[in-house]
Amino acid sequence: MAATAKGMEKKLEFIEEMTTNVDAVQERVLQEILSRNAKAEYLAVKCGLAGATDRATFWAKVRPTPSPSSSPSSGTSGGEPKLIPTVKDDLGRRALLQDLVMPVMTKYVPGLDKGSDLYFHFVKSETTTPGGLPARTVLTSFFRNDHLKSLLDDPRYSYTSPAAAVLCEDTSQGMYAQMLCGLLHRRSVRRVGAAFAYGLLLAIRFLQLNWRELADDIEAGALLTTRRVADPSVREAVAGVLRRPDPELAHLIRTECSDDDCWAGIVPRIWPNAKCLDAIATGSMAQYVPALDHYGGGLPIVSTIYGSSECYIGLNLQPMVDPSEVSYTVMPNMAYFEFLPLPLEDTTEKASQQQQLVELAGVEAGREYEAVVTTYAGLCRYRLGDVLRVAGFHNAAPRFRFVRRAGVVLSLDSTDKTDEAELQRAVDRAAALLRRRRRDVQLADYTSRACAATVPGHYVIYWELTTTMMGDGGGSAVENDGETLGRCCLEMEEALNAMYRQCRVKDGSIGPLEIRVVRPGTFEELMDYAVSRGSSVGQYKVPRCVAAPGVVELLDSRVVSSHFSPKLPHWSPGEWFDDMTGEERPSTSTDVV
Repeated sequence: MAATAKGMEKKLEFIEEMTTNVDAVQERVLQEILSRNAKAEYLAVKCGLAGATDRATFWAKVRPTPSPSSSPSSGTSGGEPKLIPTVKDDLGRRALLQDLVMPVMTKYVPGLDKGSDLYFHFVKSETTTPGGLPARTVLTSFFRNDHLKSLLDDPRYSYTSPAAAVLCEDTSQGMYAQMLCGLLHRRSVRRVGAAFAYGLLLAIRFLQLNWRELADDIEAGALLTTRRVADPSVREAVAGVLRRPDPELAHLIRTECSDDDCWAGIVPRIWPNAKCLDAIATGSMAQYVPALDHYGGGLPIVSTIYGSSECYIGLNLQPMVDPSEVSYTVMPNMAYFEFLPLPLEDTTEKASQQQQLVELAGVEAGREYEAVVTTYAGLCRYRLGDVLRVAGFHNAAPRFRFVRRAGVVLSLDSTDKTDEAELQRAVDRAAALLRRRRRDVQLADYTSRACAATVPGHYVIYWELTTTMMGDGGGSAVENDGETLGRCCLEMEEALNAMYRQCRVKDGSIGPLEIRVVRPGTFEELMDYAVSRGSSVGQYKVPRCVAAPGVVELLDSRVVSSHFSPKLPHWSPGEWFDDMTGEERPSTSTDVV
């Protein structure tokens, strides 16, 4: 253990060194990136860099590039998938940052390194680009790396989930196997987590739905059927953990899980030695904190790393703060970072003044910026679309609090991100279907929200309808036409991006889209509500996404009927590339116009 303690101390010293010499590290990183990519056509020809590696020439020759909305990726930006280039040593760089988490955590949670980690991780199926290159999500690449696969199966690292369970592309089988192994190791588990808060909630919901079969297998000491786990490699891996019958554990699971009304604090009741929940709970994931508090029974929720498909960025060096106060310290060796200042609310700064990028060492406390990165994989002055606020500094390195994704209005899973333009297109298609089916009714106005009250969560679209019928000022002629409005729900889902539809169809991480029809005059009341709280009547615009509890309560109190998508939308592997063309998918409706 002395060697381990010494190793952790060296990693903490490394963090201090990196965050103290920020500008020097950033200068070295930029030189390395420009040297290794000197022959790239973009830098050599389009930018005319001619092999220069100094910052002054780089600033003068290379312009910031917007995050493209039409190129697909392992993650998403504004709803459209993007393809992000990666190189061999990227995974090593990401692993380096992951390796710094435990030394930081053990400073605040003694004994955390003395047990096992129950993490729910999943890979997604990969596809191939038109040029023949493999395309996969970042986490899929991370876990399919040979070195990391060996770590999952290495007993010294104490992961409860065997590699075969993590690498199983069937989410249901992988979840069952990981949950079963986590239950079998219940007393050694010190951390329970997933990459994102929503993934952890899905795991808890899975236990709520499948505890009977899990208990039966544990009591028998074997996987009784192939219904839950059919993959031979996964069955073999689970068999290595499920070695003998354990009726005592099976009884405990049945006792704790049988009452659906008593799931508050279920995590520490099942895993009594767990010290924290480990999942990203910032940004769009913040909406799931109340649910995690409910199931976690007071266990702290820690968000350890801030990263993106483009690159990993920073660490949470104060992991035990409340999720609403989390900030991430940028590690300057991950990439070359610049920041685009956003206008201050109380000034009249000109837009032209805002285009001057600021270096990592030059940001100001309290200001908001959009992150811009230059990466080892070849992205040059690339705008991430992440809006960050400087919360302070650790040594010379800024601590950033994640504010929002620029342009994103709806998001539930870590990969579905729908922007306002895409939402508008989906609503337009559904409204056109409504007009074809009910020529006397039209959509008057709408707004939306991501509903996390159910697991899985789902999109809720509020519709106010109007009609041309005499004596009918609203949509009563259609509000109970469940068949038509259900088809409108499906029409919207068909119009949303491939990542949303993958979450719906393959991953099951998003539930059916819902249209809630509100009574006539609701959107006028919504404006009155906003004006009563300080909004200007002359400048008021209907918000296309709402989250404030008072607004949601107002809308829900005016609902006259509710309708869900009646079936799954179309999705097939490789649709990322269909989204690149920008062509609208055919309508699901067979109505004649």
